[in-house]
Amino acid sequence: MFLYNTLTKKVEDFKPINPPKVGVYACGPTVYDYAHLGHMRKYVGDDILVRTLKYVGFEPKLVMNITDVGHLTSDADTGEDKMEKGAQKHGLNVWDLANKFTQQFFDSTTALNVKPPDIVCKATDHIPEQIELIKKLEVKGYTYKTDDGIYFNTSKFSGYDKLSGMKLNKLKEGARVETNPQKKNQTDFALWKFTPSGVRRQMEWPSPWGKGFPGWHIECSSMSMKYLGEQFDIHTGGIDHVPIHHTNEIAQSEAATGKIPFVRYWVHHAFLSVDGQKMSKSLDNLFTVADVTKKGINPLALRYLYLTTHYRKTLNFTWKGLAAARRGLERLTESVRRFQTDQQRLSLSPEKLKKIDAYRQEFDTAISSDLDLPQALAIAWEVVKSNIPSTDKYDLLRDFDSVFGLNLAQTTSQVEVLPESLEKLVKQRDSLRLAGDFTGADKIRQKLLQLGFVIEDTPTGTKVKKGKETNETLS
Repeated sequence: MFLYNTLTKKVEDFKPINPPKVGVYACGPTVYDYAHLGHMRKYVGDDILVRTLKYVGFEPKLVMNITDVGHLTSDADTGEDKMEKGAQKHGLNVWDLANKFTQQFFDSTTALNVKPPDIVCKATDHIPEQIELIKKLEVKGYTYKTDDGIYFNTSKFSGYDKLSGMKLNKLKEGARVETNPQKKNQTDFALWKFTPSGVRRQMEWPSPWGKGFPGWHIECSSMSMKYLGEQFDIHTGGIDHVPIHHTNEIAQSEAATGKIPFVRYWVHHAFLSVDGQKMSKSLDNLFTVADVTKKGINPLALRYLYLTTHYRKTLNFTWKGLAAARRGLERLTESVRRFQTDQQRLSLSPEKLKKIDAYRQEFDTAISSDLDLPQALAIAWEVVKSNIPSTDKYDLLRDFDSVFGLNLAQTTSQVEVLPESLEKLVKQRDSLRLAGDFTGADKIRQKLLQLGFVIEDTPTGTKVKKGKETNETLS
């Protein structure tokens, strides 16, 4: 199996520390607001990674954090805690806010058939571990105190730029918004933030340095090492985590333990844009999985859409693109349903046996080549269109779906419960076909298609399913 490693900037042969076991840490959500489709692309990508590891014979252990404290609104360790700010926006206390959006996050991942992590760990449940890690850094001389907190001195850590490639002496003053004038280096980052005098935060804890709360970066180091060890195999995140969050994780972790590398393979997912633009609240284009279901679209169509673009390439989301993905998923699931009904096993020629083995090998090669899911999906469609027996098509696609996660093997008939007026049209069409009036029958088929329904004539009768979307459906 080969993965692109952000640390080395190349695709590498994946070799875990203790095969077949693989430790995977995924940066989880900051639960101060709704998780949107851009977030979900990353977590479907993590799910694909874990499914692929299992498919090729590894035994992955996935740990994911929930950031419910310490993530400030500025990368320069200034501004409000996002949780405190979110609580004000939504009119909740921070604990209820965290519960609300943690649930919304997992509702979204469940709808997308993302398997739950083996371990989910909250930052607020691991304050003692974070304090202990800061104390280790303090003993080793990597910290200093300012009026607003305890900071990590990046100038004392050799190789701070190895993940991002960002040279310390080329950083411009103010590049990360406003800075703390007491910081010794612009890249220094907060390990522990003090509660300002006269202020009472909803989330604060005592510490050896004063009452306050942990910085954002320290939680991932302390929790990943607690559950996966001081060195582990894979760390995932969005590409926006590379220059700051993950760079700081490496620095504080390797400084504290003296073990290099902290993580062997760094896997980063690209962004999702909307209609060619960056997702932002000001453009009113932040959509959630709930927005997808409100339009009557199966969330697995969104998962299918994610699979059509490589995880390291930007995916442009449009409702038209999602409509096409839905049609693709429906055609694929309907094909699997038809193959499932044909259970007749045939004696295969050497040529067809060879073809079946070739499809399996091609699929294995695709997913093992830096998770090339677009190619793997193309191979699945080649299987659908091939001349191998239906039973073997079904077996192959069910096997491939252990990676796709589209629930192809659990598909049911797509027959719709129609309004009475449409049901009459279907019966009228059947009567016309029986009478040999195929022109009239086709006019009714076209009318139903305009209304968003597709007619399928099968040996067991006429079946109707939702097909091409109407403008009303996707408006």
